[in-house]
Amino acid sequence: MKRKPIPDPRWLETTAEVIACKYEFGAGQALAFGIPRSKHFLITFTYYAHGKTHTGEFTSRTYLEQGRTFTLSYNPLNPQENTRSALSPSGGMPRFVIGIAGSVILSLIYFAMLRGCN
Repeated sequence: MKRKPIPDPRWLETTAEVIACKYEFGAGQALAFGIPRSKHFLITFTYYAHGKTHTGEFTSRTYLEQGRTFTLSYNPLNPQENTRSALSPSGGMPRFVIGIAGSVILSLIYFAMLRGCN
């Protein structure tokens, strides 16, 4: 599960704008674990902080139209860190590795069973 950073009182607020809203069914989860767990929208947004435009993503159960604005807080020492995006973009990697490892183990068991039949 991706965790959002807890803003420090020194974090600054800014306005972000939705630039894309894409429906996702969870197909990647289906490949690794058999059954997709969620239906959601992947929201892509931009915000301006310290002279640069930053982009972030989060998931939502509801559709957010392009151009909609919302408030978020960001870390002035690391402006790409904000309260809407996940703390680390690679938060799903451990599940992916577990899925691969599980597939390898199941394949080995299957081949061991085939070899025992001869």
